[in-house]
Amino acid sequence: MKHAGEAALDQLEPILTELRKLPGLRERKRGAFYMGSVGFLHFHEDPAGFFADLKEDGDFVRMPANNAREVATLLRRAAAAVKAAAKR
Repeated sequence: MKHAGEAALDQLEPILTELRKLPGLRERKRGAFYMGSVGFLHFHEDPAGFFADLKEDGDFVRMPANNAREVATLLRRAAAAVKAAAKR
């Protein structure tokens, strides 16, 4: 599964826009988000669709991001992970 390219990121832009609103996240490269110097979230593209690797409790979890329900879950869990990481 390869990292999302520019065309894929164009399709994911509405999700990227929402992620950019989360406090403490920094987008070092389009679609690659960090908390401080630590990777936090990035995207992959595959024939099966789009996927995000989200760091929760120190480990990356792969999550699908292909429909409204999946995107809502991703954004909710990303916000919770940011909040949890900020408390550490």
